[in-house]
Formats: sequence, structure tokens, C-alpha cells
Amino acid sequence: MSSAPYRVVALESEQERTTFASDSETLNRYFLQQVTQDVRRRVAACFVALDGEQRVAGYYTLAATSVLLAELPGATAKKLPRYPSVPAIRMGRLAVDQAFKGQGLGGALLVDALECAARSEIAAFALVVDAKDETAAAFYAHHGFIALPDTPLTMFLPLAAVRGSI
Repeated sequence: MSSAPYRVVALESEQERTTFASDSETLNRYFLQQVTQDVRRRVAACFVALDGEQRVAGYYTLAATSVLLAELPGATAKKLPRYPSVPAIRMGRLAVDQAFKGQGLGGALLVDALECAARSEIAAFALVVDAKDETAAAFYAHHGFIALPDTPLTMFLPLAAVRGSI
């Protein structure tokens, strides 16, 4: 990450979001128009990285989900209880403002999301992501995520691996 002093906090309504501009118009639109409704309805939690001037440099969202046991790789599934599905946390969105690209902020936000999920008192087996394309899948694979066999752009990282490192 850069030498810029980022601070990751829960999104608050008074934080300025209108200047945020990532490379994805879909993620920008969500952050500007939808995220506060999702937070208010408790269907997602949003965390933002603020720079020293309190500008939003990036964000991610987390929500509860589950993964069907049958969708996991066999070696992973056989270590888990025989429930139809296992609880997980989904990182639904991850975006970095264009002005902060190339500084390692995306990786830092991913680590923060993993630590947040691993520290949660609510039981969850893994952090799940849906990579939007092969480039995003490579980013997640670089950080240890494993692709689901039948849907390779859906990836997971067991939180037990994270809990041992925090």
C-alpha cells in the first residue's frame, strides 16, 4: 500500500460519495445511488477507505450468504458437516477510486474485509466473492481464493486460514 494514511471505517451518511470514480460505472452507480439503502435495510454493510483528507479512496460491502456443500471442491466439502449448505460472508463489491489505483489499496481493502469476517462473532466458513472477469479472478487467486469447480468466477477463502494469521 502507499504511504497515504488510509483509515477504513463503516460508511456514514455524511461522507462525500459523489466524487468517487472507479473504473466500473456499475460500482460507481451502486455507491452513489444504492449503498445507503442497502445499509439501512441491513442487507449489506459498507466499509470505506478514507485518505488523510477524508476522501473516499475505496469501498467494499459484506453480507451474509451460504454456499451449497455440493458446490465446494470435494477435498474441502468432506471436512465440513453434512449440512446442505454452510454459512459464509459475501464480499459483494470492491472498488478503488481511479486516483488511488496502483497503490495496493484493493489488496488492503480485501485484507480488511477478510479480517472483519474472521473477527465476526457470527459463524461463517468462508469469505465468498464473485469475480467480475478473469482479471478480477486472478487478483483473488493471488490472495489465496479458490474457485468453485462449476462456477470458476465464484471464489472462496476459508476463514480458518485468516483466523490463524490475525
